[in-house]
Parts: sequence; structure tokens; C-alpha cells
Amino acid sequence: MDAIGIAASALNMHQAWLNSISDNIANINDARNPSQNAFQAQYLVANEVAGNQGVAVTGVAHGSAAGKLVYDPTNPVASSTGYVRMPDIDLGEQMSELIMAQRGFQANANVVDRAKTMYQSALQIGRNA
Repeated sequence: MDAIGIAASALNMHQAWLNSISDNIANINDARNPSQNAFQAQYLVANEVAGNQGVAVTGVAHGSAAGKLVYDPTNPVASSTGYVRMPDIDLGEQMSELIMAQRGFQANANVVDRAKTMYQSALQIGRNA
């Protein structure tokens, strides 16, 4: 049953990764007054569980609070000089990570499915013997 447990831990990690990426993408246009910190992107830190028992999210690293200053005088949160603070998030990078996280999730879901089929076949062999 180790295969299912290990793949399940990877499914949980990939789901958390997908959630983090979606949060970053959802806040990519979050404008704030320059006196405030920008939205900080979330980057998961994952590590192996002791004894080769899978993977777990062990922390969250955050992007720059400084973000980037953008001239947008029509924005309601703009300073008197017309600047807003935007997150320093690269949409292309986030979309690439989204694809990797989705494919990792799918691969581990396939591992669970194949392991389940293998265990069921082994039980059938035991019943016929």
C-alpha cells in the first residue's frame, strides 16, 4: 500500500501547488497605493517525508513585497503622482508552473489508479489459489 500512500502525498502537494498558483494568478492585477506592500506571490516549499514515505509541503516562500511601481493615474488607489504598486508576478512563469502542477497531479492520480488495479488483481489471484 506504500505506492498509494506516496502518490496520495504527491496529490496533496500538487493540489496545494495548484491552489498557490491560482491565488497568484488571481491577484496579478492587484493594485495598491505605493505606500502599501504589493501582493506577495506564494511559492510552496516541499520536502521528502522521512523514510521515503512521500512528499509534504513544509512551508511557503513569499515574493517581493516591493513589487513594481506602475504609472496609472486613473486607478482609484493611485498616489498623488499617479503611481500604483503592482505585484511582481510573471504570468508566463505562473502558467508554466500551472501546467507542471497539473501534469504532476495527473501522473500521481494515474499511479493511484494503477496501484489500485494491481492490488485488486493480486487479491483475485489469492482468491483463485
